[in-house]
Amino acid sequence: MGQPMRPITTLKKQGTVAVMVTLRPAGRRAARAVGAAPLLPAALAIVPRRVSVTERRGRMALPLAHPLTNARVEVLKGCFLDPVGAPRGARRAERVGDAVRYYPNLGILVGTTDARGLATLERDPGVAAVDLLPVLEPILPVGPSRRTMVPMARVTWGIRRLRIERLWAQGFTGAGICIGHLDSGIDGDHPAFLPDAIAAFTIFDAFGREVPGSHSPVDTATHGTHTAGTLVGRGVDDRHVGVAPGAVVASAVVIEGGQVINRVMAGIDWCLGQGSRIINLSLGVPGRSPALERLMETLRSRDMLPVVAVGNEGPGTSRTPGNEPAALSVGAVDRSGGVPGFSSSQTFARADNPFVPDLIAPGVQIQSAAAGGGWLVEGGTSMSAPHVSGLAALLWEARPSATAAEIEAAIRVSCDTTGVDPSRGGGGVPDGPLALEALTGIPAARRR
Repeated sequence: MGQPMRPITTLKKQGTVAVMVTLRPAGRRAARAVGAAPLLPAALAIVPRRVSVTERRGRMALPLAHPLTNARVEVLKGCFLDPVGAPRGARRAERVGDAVRYYPNLGILVGTTDARGLATLERDPGVAAVDLLPVLEPILPVGPSRRTMVPMARVTWGIRRLRIERLWAQGFTGAGICIGHLDSGIDGDHPAFLPDAIAAFTIFDAFGREVPGSHSPVDTATHGTHTAGTLVGRGVDDRHVGVAPGAVVASAVVIEGGQVINRVMAGIDWCLGQGSRIINLSLGVPGRSPALERLMETLRSRDMLPVVAVGNEGPGTSRTPGNEPAALSVGAVDRSGGVPGFSSSQTFARADNPFVPDLIAPGVQIQSAAAGGGWLVEGGTSMSAPHVSGLAALLWEARPSATAAEIEAAIRVSCDTTGVDPSRGGGGVPDGPLALEALTGIPAARRR
């Protein structure tokens, strides 16, 4: 695989370039790691596991809202072009909303610049990095879809595979935990989300601007309702599709057209502002992206856990941001314990987390909520990621003081590798009770 293009390469070819600018907090020339990595319970420390970017670099002393002064941000905005490519002039303040977007919770600017603007940005001491923007797209389901009017079983096979019911029996449902859900939206009238599964909802338009008054949950397609159902679906007539039925989602429409990268950036920034501790991403683009690698590291620095589908293109492939070292990447497993042919997997020449996916979760014939009512059976790594995000919510309820690195470590050390080809399934399939024991010391009944 070739190296990702740098902004200057694209600039030479096109004359302008769309970039993501990561800012440094005011008063510092570089983000400074402070203190040691958080101590993990003994159960986590004795089991080999991946060292996350957060642990490797130390907890970053970065606040949620980025403290760069408004005046300084306005100066940097002047390095960007207006929507039609002309340099900013006297009407800059009138056009700034369309020309460049600033995401204060991330400390990131996104926009289009030219050679002069790029050179200024790269020299500025307040800029940590300038990266080329990728073009994101949803990771679509694979295989046949089937709609039913009632769930086929009391609980889905995916919930059973992760032994989630044992966590429910101990009182853990994800209560008090908010999961960021960036997708095609969510059907707010579906009984699986009533009365209280949706904590917040909004829509970002084709340019990544929040649509005023767009707070009534809707699904612009079907993908989002299905993934949200697996995340937080409530029981309906004592039948369950949701892994964390006590958690809530902050759900935003960011895919299905438009400038998806701007929409996703805006959605992530919004989710941080909503207090989300986990973000579920079932989207990506083939290959690698320095911009999205840096974005995943930024989320880790805010102590958010990014759970990302790895892709549906099979062996030797993967999608960013799911293949970035700081993401918790998820592939698919079927009922028999095998990795289906569509589930992506890939090895990279890097020291940190060279193989993706990190683990696998149920992703074949997954039944969840259907937009418009009823229930839909679909497959793909988009369906796998919400199982892991939901498990993370259960664990965070059990130990609210845990860091994202500790939640990830607990999930990873719980994984069952029985029959799993490591070149396809990474660390294996998570086990809910074992993850809970690793994180809290609460004894788990072993799998029979």
